[in-house]
Amino acid sequence: MDLNDILRSQGGIEAIAGQLGISEAEAQRGAAALLPSILGGFGQRAGGASMGGLGGLGAVLESLGGADLTREVVSPAPTPVNKGNDILGEIFGSKEVSREVAGEASQSTGLDPALLKKMLPILAMLVAGYLSSQSGRTGQGGGGLGAVLGQVLGGMGGGNAAGGMGGGLGGVLGSILGGRR
Repeated sequence: MDLNDILRSQGGIEAIAGQLGISEAEAQRGAAALLPSILGGFGQRAGGASMGGLGGLGAVLESLGGADLTREVVSPAPTPVNKGNDILGEIFGSKEVSREVAGEASQSTGLDPALLKKMLPILAMLVAGYLSSQSGRTGQGGGGLGAVLGQVLGGMGGGNAAGGMGGGLGGVLGSILGGRR
């Protein structure tokens, strides 16, 4: 499952480009660079028992709009990025991590870090909306969300056990986050 293709097919890349006044190619490059960290953040948040694990993450996503988050981004109205910022706060924990993510993505894409910081909440809403819509299809509660996250992360192809997290899903998340929390 390639989330880049999913975002493009749902109109997410086009919406990001239009809202930020950049080309679709730039939006695609930025999204491709930011997605691993966003997905890794979702995976870390979902795996953290102290933060409610999958059930807690699912409840947070639903409280922010669930599957409607994607529609809010692709609609002609301005995106309510406060919801995206709330999601980033949940998955990254601090604005400092968001700045780091944007800085790293800037180095790999050549895009301005300020532009990537603006892209982060929009992309977080697209991903959260997608995960919410798919988790409802694969089952109720955290199991559905966990299955979707596992499929998306598995589709990214990172399986090296890094960050001291062991193998399997933890290894994928460790390689994505590079030890970031």
